[in-house]
Amino acid sequence: MDNRNRDRGTIKWTSLMLPEHVEMVKQVWKEDERIEKPILDEQQMEEMGFKLQRAVSDGLPIQIRYHNGFNYSEEKVKVLQIDLNVRKVKCITVREKLHTSINIDQIMDVTII
Repeated sequence: MDNRNRDRGTIKWTSLMLPEHVEMVKQVWKEDERIEKPILDEQQMEEMGFKLQRAVSDGLPIQIRYHNGFNYSEEKVKVLQIDLNVRKVKCITVREKLHTSINIDQIMDVTII
């Protein structure tokens, strides 16, 4: 069997599927690539909290790594406020100057830059 017939398998079946079904198959494939959020120990959380407090008090930009639900994202931000009541870090992105908030429970690492 040559490669042309083998490569057409996915193309052939997706052309017979409804667009909604194609989206569902893509979603299943995306879920397979999901990275689970690790559990941080008390010392790591305390160190990140210290860095966040320092960034707020000294006006320092930070690189923040957080779990976005499927994978990790990184942003260079300037922290404006840490709201412990709603467990959010309110910040502004360094590059685009956009206001955003990041859930404290999703933060994996903080680096002062």
